[in-house]
Amino acid sequence: MEKIEHIGIAVKDLEVSNKLFASLFDAVHYKEEEVASEGVKTSFFKKGPNKIELLQATNPESPIAKFIAKKGEGVHHIAFAVADIKAEITRLKKAGFVVLNDQPKKGADNKWVAFLHPKTTNGVLIELCQEIVSHTPTL
Repeated sequence: MEKIEHIGIAVKDLEVSNKLFASLFDAVHYKEEEVASEGVKTSFFKKGPNKIELLQATNPESPIAKFIAKKGEGVHHIAFAVADIKAEITRLKKAGFVVLNDQPKKGADNKWVAFLHPKTTNGVLIELCQEIVSHTPTL
């Protein structure tokens, strides 16, 4: 793992939360994007080297809706940038971590993503992120 890529925060209302974080960071979000396969709409903020991803559920069965129903709004996951997501999935499985998806999937902000189950990471949902670039082979 190279660095923390972003911190994901589950929110009930993206519009309200965008205003709150714009005020907090004194900066507007740089991107909003829907990831239909995950039932989520995202908004990204960047301040210095730090990124925050706000996540709002787009349907009541999405992971974010279930998270908010159980725990309320708040930190949902920590994402780490990796150079080779497939190699990292293999390494982490061998180390005993439970990976929630065997193959990377397309996520928000032009990334391949995979998640580690919180039961193997002290209760923290971990996301692995690899930038999708034109020379990245099809996963």
